[in-house]
Amino acid sequence: MRASRLLSILILLQLNVRLTAQALAAEFEVSERTIYRDIDELSAAGVPVFAERGPGGGFQLLGGYRTDLTGLTMEEARSILMIGMPEAMHALGLGEHVSRGRSKLLAALPAGASSEAAALGALFHFDPIDWYHTAEPVPHLAPLARALLDRQWVTMDYESWRGSRAWRVAPAGLVMKAGAWYLVAQSGHDCAMRTFRVSNVQNLAVEPERFAREPDFDLAVYWAESTARFETELRSDTAEVRVSAVGLKRLAQLGAWAARAVRAAPAPAADGWTQLALPVEPGEQCVRDLLSIGAEIEVLTPALRARLREAAQRIADLNAGCAAKADHRG
Repeated sequence: MRASRLLSILILLQLNVRLTAQALAAEFEVSERTIYRDIDELSAAGVPVFAERGPGGGFQLLGGYRTDLTGLTMEEARSILMIGMPEAMHALGLGEHVSRGRSKLLAALPAGASSEAAALGALFHFDPIDWYHTAEPVPHLAPLARALLDRQWVTMDYESWRGSRAWRVAPAGLVMKAGAWYLVAQSGHDCAMRTFRVSNVQNLAVEPERFAREPDFDLAVYWAESTARFETELRSDTAEVRVSAVGLKRLAQLGAWAARAVRAAPAPAADGWTQLALPVEPGEQCVRDLLSIGAEIEVLTPALRARLREAAQRIADLNAGCAAKADHRG
């Protein structure tokens, strides 16, 4: 632990002109006395570090001194590729490794290039949360990430729309999509790969027993195939609709599934309206989706047309009643 701290202090001194004992103590969560002992040990090892007392003082390296030693740990190496996602890495419990890995990476760059690279990193920011939404609480994300990295079995209580169920799984990957975290894991019951929304995990226990990772499993391929399959199964019905130009824009904003249907639609008719086939869910969700288009869409499929008309009539009746009540109170 101390050797790692000494190396980290050396790298921070390379990246900064001067650092105080107070700043270093705060960085490594140790006392200032410990920092002074660490500096003495670096000096004894031949590192040209000196202290300047008084306001604006601190520790610094003699001009031009650099080391090519980066000492990247396995944890830091794992997280370097995700340095551009600091919030996500903190949620995964790897924030400290990202911070130190970033410092070591910058220290390994030629003189002058490290400051340019650091400035470049400040020009980009990744925000995965959609407008008007907040991040889901995921208290079990960090232990799941640790179990994934250490190849340990996990038992968990999982709440889905079907109800609550206990699972024993071998984590195969974690995916963030539209601000939500998903666990891809192999079931201990039938060895099938399944997807779990991390925010729906109720209780979690990481077992000491380890598993062998599937050598041919490709997380990106699995995710692409499973999401495509999910969308196809979710919207297994098709509705014939007529949509105005304004309605096409509104329809495309419902999601990628609707945007694809809009792109595949034929040219508008002479009246400016377009007839197209729209994939829809069998349940009530499709009625709610179509109601959001307002008077810019006409449903031609008889059964769905009747359901949409009934829903619209209930809304009209309810709001007419409210107006009548307001008039009566007046």
